[in-house]
Amino acid sequence: MKTAVVTDSTAYIPKELRDEFNIHMVPLNVIFGNEVYQEEVDISAAQFYQEVKEKELPTTSQPPIGQIVELFERLSKEYDAVISIHLSSGISGTFSGAVTASTMVEGIKVYPFDSEISCMPQGLYAIEAAKMALAGEEAEAIIARLAELKKTARAYFMVDDLSHLQRGGRLSSAQAFIGSLLQVKPLLHFENKVIVPFEKVRTRKKALKRIVDLLGEDAASGEPHQAAIIHANREEEALEWKAELEALYPNVEFSISYFGAVIGTHLGEGAMGMGWMKK
Repeated sequence: MKTAVVTDSTAYIPKELRDEFNIHMVPLNVIFGNEVYQEEVDISAAQFYQEVKEKELPTTSQPPIGQIVELFERLSKEYDAVISIHLSSGISGTFSGAVTASTMVEGIKVYPFDSEISCMPQGLYAIEAAKMALAGEEAEAIIARLAELKKTARAYFMVDDLSHLQRGGRLSSAQAFIGSLLQVKPLLHFENKVIVPFEKVRTRKKALKRIVDLLGEDAASGEPHQAAIIHANREEEALEWKAELEALYPNVEFSISYFGAVIGTHLGEGAMGMGWMKK
């Protein structure tokens, strides 16, 4: 069985890695007024953070189902199965769009996978699936492996301004109001597929230290882990953090990723986070 791997643009897998592992990508959209951009296709993260300085904050939308159907149909000419890995169904309809699209194509078996997360942790699932697919593994074995990885996946992040999350409906008004009122930097994470506060922390520095402590709890087992440091237009800070962490945790393989246009719309510039899972 020949298996293809699809993910969406919010995995923020660099194009060279997508090409290397033959990962197909369906883009979400970011909308400035009447202008619609497919993220990672028409607009890069760097361009996005420049645009939001000059324009009103955009809105976002999931890919049209027809676009996903079209991709699956194209893949059906060459593949028997497709693993379709998407951002958490609790914050976007992209996964349910893939499920619907899977019922509209013939000649290929689609395995939609809800990452229950987003950004590079979602990307780590896609890369693992793609490596297995290239090695000739069956689709069922790949899905089973992703389910195993999910048990060890963690992600925590902090934002400089909660209003973006609240405005986009990804955090309740009460949670955002209390955070702003108390001048805290809530540490956020995914729970039951949605973004919720994990702990209230007073400063950015303490929030990042708490993320390091949480990584340390998992890395203490000595087992190999992979971790992605994720930033919203704060590359220098991310590089410094990576250097510190590599010295602390030799059993963790660190990479640097970013919050691109769609997720950046909801988190705002300056957000930082980290996601990890066992290798």
